[in-house]
Amino acid sequence: MGSVAYSLTMFAIVSVLAGVLVAGLFVPYAGLAGMGSKAAADELNSLPTELATPTPPTRSTVYMANGKVLAYFYDENRIPVALNKIAPVMRQAQLAIEDHRYYEHGALDIKGTLRALVRNSTSDVGTQGGSSITQQYVKMVQIEACQTKGSTDAKIKKCVDDARAPTMERKVRELRYAIALEKRLTKDQILSNYLNIAYYGDGAYGVEAAAKHYYNTSASKLNLGQAAMLAGLVQNPDANNPMNNRAAALDRRDVVLNRMGELGLATPAEIKKAKTQGFDTKAVKSIVQGCVGTRYPFLCDYVRRTLEQAPSLGDNVRERNNLLDRGGLKIYTAIDPKSQDLAQKKVSAVVGATDPIISTMNMIQPGTGLIVASAQSRPVMGSNKKKGQTYFNMSAPSEMGGIQGYQAGSTFKPFTMAAAFEKGIPITKKYNAKSPYDFTGKTFSTCDGTGKIVKKYAPKNSVPGHSKKIRMTEAAEYSVNTYFIQLELDAGMCGVTKMAQKLGVKVGHPLGAKPVDIVKQYQDIPSFTLGVAEVAPLSMAEAYATFASGGIHCSPIIVSKIVNPKGKQLEVPSANCRRVIDEDVANGVNKVLKSVIDKGTGKPARVPGSFDQAGKTGTINSNNAVWFAGYTPEIAGVSMISIDNTRKPWIKGKSGFRSKGVEYYTVPSTKTYLQGSGGGDAGAKIWKPVMTSYLKGVDHPDFKEPPSKIKVGKKVTVPYVGNLSIASATKKLKKEGFDVSTQYVYSSRPKYTFLGWSPGAGSRIAQFSTVYKLVSKGKDPAIEKAKKAAKKKADKKKDDKKKDDKKDGG
Repeated sequence: MGSVAYSLTMFAIVSVLAGVLVAGLFVPYAGLAGMGSKAAADELNSLPTELATPTPPTRSTVYMANGKVLAYFYDENRIPVALNKIAPVMRQAQLAIEDHRYYEHGALDIKGTLRALVRNSTSDVGTQGGSSITQQYVKMVQIEACQTKGSTDAKIKKCVDDARAPTMERKVRELRYAIALEKRLTKDQILSNYLNIAYYGDGAYGVEAAAKHYYNTSASKLNLGQAAMLAGLVQNPDANNPMNNRAAALDRRDVVLNRMGELGLATPAEIKKAKTQGFDTKAVKSIVQGCVGTRYPFLCDYVRRTLEQAPSLGDNVRERNNLLDRGGLKIYTAIDPKSQDLAQKKVSAVVGATDPIISTMNMIQPGTGLIVASAQSRPVMGSNKKKGQTYFNMSAPSEMGGIQGYQAGSTFKPFTMAAAFEKGIPITKKYNAKSPYDFTGKTFSTCDGTGKIVKKYAPKNSVPGHSKKIRMTEAAEYSVNTYFIQLELDAGMCGVTKMAQKLGVKVGHPLGAKPVDIVKQYQDIPSFTLGVAEVAPLSMAEAYATFASGGIHCSPIIVSKIVNPKGKQLEVPSANCRRVIDEDVANGVNKVLKSVIDKGTGKPARVPGSFDQAGKTGTINSNNAVWFAGYTPEIAGVSMISIDNTRKPWIKGKSGFRSKGVEYYTVPSTKTYLQGSGGGDAGAKIWKPVMTSYLKGVDHPDFKEPPSKIKVGKKVTVPYVGNLSIASATKKLKKEGFDVSTQYVYSSRPKYTFLGWSPGAGSRIAQFSTVYKLVSKGKDPAIEKAKKAAKKKADKKKDDKKKDDKKDGG
């Protein structure tokens, strides 16, 4: 039959046959009914023919570093498969019940359509469709296209409704597409596409996913009974869903089997045997969609949120989500089960999911930003709070699924160190770290000018014995608050807050609120160095990894590769590694923090071995949270234990309220006793065992030694102050950055006589060094005693000589 004759035949059917709407199949098409045959054919040929037939929506797969599947993202659980990977019996079953003359007719099965029209118009027991496999496929493609064309749910719904509308226009359009499609694709190609796009109920799209879902097998291994069951579902997958209506599904299967028998596709014996097969709903294999229920749900969620921000996946979040759920991507991540399980095991050994406290452990690889592990004491994603489930990532920033964050205590002090080094203040800088220290009225520089401490502010030191004039190393070893506030004010609040920002520290914010600018929020709050900002633990690991790398900051990354179904690699979110602080500055921080873990408050956390380690402890007011941030050149890790202030006994005003936080607290589920110490709890109980295992068999390079300018400061000239009074001279020296101290020395000058300055004018000494005001404390007793002894000896010698002379004269 020629193309024009074929077109006319189809139009004769749709425009001349019964003009009554039957099962939404045909209605009079007034625009064509009065036309001549050639005009009708021309009108048909003028309709659009280009129907895009892309790969149907396919689930995306997330892989861990070991190659195993972590999760699937999908709107439709579909696994595309080639026709030769689909069992012949499955192909036969589908064609038997839907279009058994498929390989004999064109886009329209004229006999099937006539038969459907006659049966539907003369029967009141139901309707029979007359659409060919090609026509059905066209309709399925148009419905699927709605998901990508529509920008809103309302537009998608309208598009789907239009594609299903019982109108002649829609039917004619489908016919035109079908005719063009059969010219472009082979019958096998169309059948393959059909079997991959069809919906088989209960969330299974395509025959491969259906085979795995219902029978835990592949489409290539389906038997007669299984194939008939699946083929029967396509007509009405919801009504015949075997999970909800097993009897209806089995009845429909038997209809398919009977039809296959009529067509000679199966013997009576084979059909009888197939009908004896039951259907076990308990054996159905459900595929988890998304991250809930996966092995590492919060890392999975971090992957998803990372990709939602990837420009390579679309121009906006909706487009990116559409590609993730429908694009069949292969997403390869750096999630290492060994490291993750190690961190999770150690966290859960200290704090359980149901405990009223929270614990996290985060590890980042310096120089790459790779998230090595991110564990939390509530590892199961869900809404059952009694079982310790949560939907919040306890480590991530708010915009990545986290909560408002936690105060980090003295783990912020290294940011002040780094800012001080950038300004030229060396490790040897001394301050009188008295406790308490009244800072009321002190001024400081901000990014907007000058600030002043107006309200009463007189902080104390938490570790006794160091409230004296000390250098930075001792101040860090024992986390001396009043030292670091003075250092912060000299470094400038602008520089300190900007330092935290460029190292990657993320301040928490309420859900739905805009991210907080750490500089604007805290540049006029001198307690910033004491860690009053609420931050995401993962971002603290990010910041400390920057120190470990020698000043190279990398944003945390977890996705290593994205591949689309055609094998093309899509651009992954970059760690954007770049230098943010000078290597000398980072080395200075490393030197000071090495001393903290060698002999200071971090010593309980030190991993056995002689290799270099660095770290800083953190404890907030009332011991409500304790932290340990530590690292080696190979790995940075931050552990944290905090109260959950939404749970008893931490709710103020409720019975049993506990005011001491985690100090002297026994964890209910694990019976772990906490002292309320960053080094002893977060450090020794979580960070240390994790790092001890992780660092086994790893090379241990040393930190680089910082230069002299970091250790003692650059060389400057002591100014001449000989023409000034002592008070004026002291003021001038301090203004130029020198520390001024009084040194009493023995002198022949009367006691308390001013002797001069040391080092003297013109001397080249380290900036911020001490210039001493020399004051006489009188004659040196030892020298005077020696003089007296010498005189006494000389006098005795003289007397002895006189006696000898007298004896000789006699």
